Amino acid sequence: MQTTIYYNEEDRYLMNLVDQVARRERKSRSAVILSILEEYFERDKRLGEILVDMGFLQPRQVEEGLKRQSELSEYKPIGEILVEEGLVPAEAVERALAVQSRFRLS
Repeated sequence: MQTTIYYNEEDRYLMNLVDQVARRERKSRSAVILSILEEYFERDKRLGEILVDMGFLQPRQVEEGLKRQSELSEYKPIGEILVEEGLVPAEAVERALAVQSRFRLS
């Protein structure tokens, strides 16, 4: 996928900041912008919400997983339940957990 960003001279300072981060973190300008967007949209979300945003689940499926979780006699993380039920691949849960933990630590 390719995206073009148009900005005017007044916004050049923002692109300069993005370029500074890109050099410091050895990332592309695009990767820096995408990580900023990801943080903005996913910062305070729970795992199920992130999986919905990523397109792996429907909100109804998250609700069903949470219901199953509450019915268990012993606690089990929602990600494990969703994988065991075959609703989402383990790799998707790992990615969503990485997104979630990155923003919870900052």
